[in-house]
Amino acid sequence: MMLRNIPIIDMVETGNRIAELRVQAGLSVRDLQDIFGFGTPQAIYKWQRGMSMPTIDNLVVLSAVFDVQIDEILVLANAGMDETKISA
Repeated sequence: MMLRNIPIIDMVETGNRIAELRVQAGLSVRDLQDIFGFGTPQAIYKWQRGMSMPTIDNLVVLSAVFDVQIDEILVLANAGMDETKISA
């Protein structure tokens, strides 16, 4: 086994980033709700509060809507990495 550094996503900071990008794009939560076709805005509020993360397909949509790369949406924790044993 070897140790590898595994990135950790900071959910709260990623949520803050989603909210910031939404505002910069001039969109309301309701606008995003409509873009995603959600019946309620709860998922978007949960993303912005760091209570949940968008799925991969929703991240792709967010990156297109905000005109940024996915890695500009995701924020890694300050520690950045967690050492995890990986089987070689």
